[in-house]
Amino acid sequence: MSQQTFASRLRTAGSGPRATTRVSSGRPPWMERPHWYGQGAKAAALAVLTVIVLYPFVLAIGTSLAGREELNANGGYVLLPKHPTLEAYRVILSGGVVTQAAVVSIFITLIGTALSLACTVLIAYGTSRPGTVLGKPILLLVLGTFLFAPGIIPTYLAVQQFQLLDTYASLILPVLLNAFNIVVVRSFFQSIPEELYDAARIDGAGEVTVLFRIVLPLSKAVLAVVGLFYAVGYWNSFFNAVLYLNDSGKFPIQVILRSYVLNGQSINAQAMGVHAIPPATSLQMAVLIIAIVPIFCVYPFLQKFFVKGVLTGAIKG
Repeated sequence: MSQQTFASRLRTAGSGPRATTRVSSGRPPWMERPHWYGQGAKAAALAVLTVIVLYPFVLAIGTSLAGREELNANGGYVLLPKHPTLEAYRVILSGGVVTQAAVVSIFITLIGTALSLACTVLIAYGTSRPGTVLGKPILLLVLGTFLFAPGIIPTYLAVQQFQLLDTYASLILPVLLNAFNIVVVRSFFQSIPEELYDAARIDGAGEVTVLFRIVLPLSKAVLAVVGLFYAVGYWNSFFNAVLYLNDSGKFPIQVILRSYVLNGQSINAQAMGVHAIPPATSLQMAVLIIAIVPIFCVYPFLQKFFVKGVLTGAIKG
């Protein structure tokens, strides 16, 4: 049925101006703008979901800022403290075990993300260019990890054989590369027009010059998103730390968060390096906020790269 025939039938069947308006817009009925009650229902649903998502964060922030009297008066948790104080954050960041764990997490995140991005770019660029020596076997080896994951015990034995136990390298090297990220970056590199590579080679550029002067400047979006993926993974690294580290002084912030918040371990003044500490609930919520705020602050700045960086590479892959 042609579009004109369909439109004429709608004009004949429709009795009001709404039918004429929908046909004249040239869009199918399911793409028409919803009625006011539909928009109101969507707004109400989004408002409810927003409250459900934000309520735990606001409660944690409010409790971390509340004093002892308000916590006792409200049963241990405060949504909006009347007299907010930063005493819990001052105690936590005064040089105790939480401060040391936060420094370890920052160190692991920065070093690990830089190394992972460098290795991912090199492997993705090498396997994306035709004629690379051992390019196909390396690509098959990377794709094979999708099907054959090494498992916990072989990975632990490998870390032990390389004498990486109880070192920071055990938190980085076992998760240095991610096959999904390599595939996304490789697909993005393949989407760059071949004429750019040919023009650069005609001007005498080698592979290193092409990579750093042409490919990487055009790939800021995918590198930003993949870098965020790696950074979130390193910042939230918890299981590897529990598995490979014995020295509690090397624990990252997520292990401390698990000990103090999830396991209910008491926070003592000696561990914090102070003489007196705020209520335990305030300290637990402050540790929770410190553990999630850095990554939470990074997302808005990289959100604009998500569609171009990930979806473009994934679709063309």
